[in-house]
Amino acid sequence: MLQERYLGEILVRRGALSPEGLEQALGVAQDKGAQLRDILTATNLVDAESFAGALAEELGVDLVTKLQVDEIPTELIDLVPITFARQHKLLPFAERDGVIRVAMGNVLDLSPLDDLRAMSGRPCEPVAAAPELIADAINRVYERKDENALSEAEKGDEVEELQDLIDMTDEAPVIRWVNNLFYEAVRDRASDIHIEPGDAEVIVRYRIDGTLYPVKTAHKGFLPSIVARVKIEANLNIAEKRLPQDGRITKKIKGKLVDVRVSTIPTSRGERIVLRLLDKEQVLLDLPDLGFGRDKLSTMENLIRRPNGIILVTGPTGAGKTTTLYACLNKINTPDLNILTVEDPVEYELKGISQMHIQPKIGLTFASGLRAFLRQDPDVIMVGEIRDQETAEIAIHASLTGHLVFSTLHTNDASGAVARLVEMHVQPFLLASSLLAVLAQRLVRRLCKQCRKPYIPSDEDLRSLELNPSDFGPPRPLLPGEDPPDSVAPPAPGMNGSQPPGPQPRPLFYKPTGCELCSHTGYTGRIGIYELLVVDEPVRRQLLNNADSKSIAKVACERGMTTLREDGSRQVLAGRTSLEEVLAMTQAGEME
Repeated sequence: MLQERYLGEILVRRGALSPEGLEQALGVAQDKGAQLRDILTATNLVDAESFAGALAEELGVDLVTKLQVDEIPTELIDLVPITFARQHKLLPFAERDGVIRVAMGNVLDLSPLDDLRAMSGRPCEPVAAAPELIADAINRVYERKDENALSEAEKGDEVEELQDLIDMTDEAPVIRWVNNLFYEAVRDRASDIHIEPGDAEVIVRYRIDGTLYPVKTAHKGFLPSIVARVKIEANLNIAEKRLPQDGRITKKIKGKLVDVRVSTIPTSRGERIVLRLLDKEQVLLDLPDLGFGRDKLSTMENLIRRPNGIILVTGPTGAGKTTTLYACLNKINTPDLNILTVEDPVEYELKGISQMHIQPKIGLTFASGLRAFLRQDPDVIMVGEIRDQETAEIAIHASLTGHLVFSTLHTNDASGAVARLVEMHVQPFLLASSLLAVLAQRLVRRLCKQCRKPYIPSDEDLRSLELNPSDFGPPRPLLPGEDPPDSVAPPAPGMNGSQPPGPQPRPLFYKPTGCELCSHTGYTGRIGIYELLVVDEPVRRQLLNNADSKSIAKVACERGMTTLREDGSRQVLAGRTSLEEVLAMTQAGEME
């Protein structure tokens, strides 16, 4: 505790922390048995780099704010076992005049430096660094070492099966290589990890913001060891290679609990694995954070507070339908409501809501789970997906008997959901009396604000977003070094609002370029575009007349519905995404 107080007093003397803040943080650290640095950084009283800088200045040692992993000599890494480096948060990174420079998260703790001096037989010099910087560098540098080990095998070498397979799986390089896949995936915000056998190598790709990126390779001979390692963690049968298998892993990565869904399938080149990552501690988004326009947000907030009826969310796999439903439930989740969900699987735990995971192998399906829910006195029910006639009919029955039901369907647009339910032999008059609204959605990548580049769109660009070029001034390219002009975009199509007379200044569009902040992709995160079909009286008449989806869409648009592409144009005009993203995400619906 004396050392903790000494550290705090250094920060107070340097003006990085107030005396009151120090006393408060020391009290919390003592109560929780945590280190002062962790409390200060977790509460944002002092950031990790400022902490390291103050300590370095006080003790007269150097400070590093960036470690070039590729430039760290391999012979220095060989001196330190990875467990020792992680335990003491240190990493030798350079050698100068026969002295090893060691980045340390706590330069006051010199005992591990003495151990390193004994291991290397050379003098060692401490250099202050933020612990997070060291932890990231440790993972990167030992991953490089493991990748070298996994790629050194000759192309003709083959890994023996069964007997040696288990032995190889227990070897540290393979275990560390697989663990680093998870660590890097979380660091890079990946939603999926694909491990694919090629002709001569194992290829790993991460899905980030909906797009797959190749990230690393290993020699093909190590595929059985990699597959076996993943199967062991997921409690799968490592000897069964002819059939697909599904499992689950729970890992703690960077202090977060991550649920990993594992799927393996046999291919002609070997077993292929896909790992879906779900952050169990991710903060649930609220409806305003999902990208709704003002009008749609107001309408959605009114709909989700209705006492009964069905609200459907549609879109392809990975379009964020479950996230939208969770945001809706979170918005209305109060102690006076009994909210139940049946899902496949339960992706995130919602406080105060009872969630059921379906298990078809034992007869627990969406339909049977929903039927059981009706005996649990529910107010609101969420069904993960309507897949068949039975589930659809029970959901409609629940809505007609005084329950609010949320669910999803796989259709390209909002009006297509009606046709899909009719295909399931749901009677149109039941839809007309129970359906409140259908929300179709897509996720488009959000432009990186750090490196997005403005340009003035052409007439063709505007027309592709269903904007009228005559509403704007003539296009003109930006001159070299010229700042883009201020532009005021008119209301997007279908939005209420009067248009000033005469052409408006041509709006700015943005395109991705790429920088370190966005890992040179040009995008960081995703945002939704939406098509909200509200079942009012004119739309209800179309349902009763068994009209096709195009007729329903036409009437809905006349009533003010904006299509996916029109809502995408709003995000492009706001500079949040690019023209190419919106066109790519709405192409399927337009073609149909």
